[in-house]
Amino acid sequence: MTKAELVEKMAADAGISKAAAGTALSSFMTNVTKALKKKDGKVTLVGFGTFSKTRRKARKGRNPQTGETIKIKATNVVKFKAGKKLKDAV
Repeated sequence: MTKAELVEKMAADAGISKAAAGTALSSFMTNVTKALKKKDGKVTLVGFGTFSKTRRKARKGRNPQTGETIKIKATNVVKFKAGKKLKDAV
C-alpha cells in the first residue's frame, strides 16, 4: 500500500477529505520522527506496536564486488515490534 492509497483509505474510513487525511498522516509521521530523535526515543501504540530507536555498533563488512573488507560506521536504527492485536490479525 502506498502513502496515497493509505490517505484515501483514511479519508473514507473517517469521513473526511483526502487533504485532511493527508495532513493527519503527515503530522503523525513528523511527530513519530521527533519522538525517535530524542535520547530515549520510543513511540508505543497499544495493540498496534512500538517504534524504538537502537544503536547499531560499528562493524566490519565485505564489498561484494571486490571482496575487500570495509568498515561500517555505528548508526542509529529504528525498530518496530508488533503488538498483540496486530500479530493476531496477521
